[in-house]
Amino acid sequence: MDNSTTTPTVLDECLSPHVAMVQRDHVRLEWRTPYPVLARARVVAWTCFCRTTVYELCESAGQAYIRRTVQFGREHEVHETSIRPINETRAIWTGLLSGRAR
Repeated sequence: MDNSTTTPTVLDECLSPHVAMVQRDHVRLEWRTPYPVLARARVVAWTCFCRTTVYELCESAGQAYIRRTVQFGREHEVHETSIRPINETRAIWTGLLSGRAR
């Protein structure tokens, strides 16, 4: 019996979504240094931590932003989008996951 088709891979064990490859005509997001404007923001969605770059959708008080963390071994670099209304940020989040925004 060939086990190569039944052996789970790391990606099979992931519970969070992965970001699709960036599309040729994608929207370029402006990434900024984090600022503590929404100190009580909740992370409501995130991409899988198995990748070097992890994205988080953060919401608070009717506002939202996306946080990007690039992991370099034990170090990491964090940037965030500007704060926008939740519905607008959720649309950007969907674009990010599908490769239409980066």
